[in-house]
Amino acid sequence: MKISVELTLSPLQNDFEPIIIDFIRKLRATGLTVKENPLSTQIYGDYDEVMTLLNSEIKDSLEAMDRGLILMKIVKSDRSDYAANF
Repeated sequence: MKISVELTLSPLQNDFEPIIIDFIRKLRATGLTVKENPLSTQIYGDYDEVMTLLNSEIKDSLEAMDRGLILMKIVKSDRSDYAANF
């Protein structure tokens, strides 16, 4: 089953940028389709592969920060080719 996941990683500390950059670099290195914008990161692929990866990477990111939150939305379909038509 293909899924699309939108993630927003928000470390609640002054030195937040290295944690976010490390998280995105690890996602990019997987070979899955990863897209970023200023507010979130999207990852697309097979459910088991994406969720196994996120389980590990989210844990690593939470351990790297003092306080923070991660927002996640999951859509049951591969929306990587979505383009606005307006």
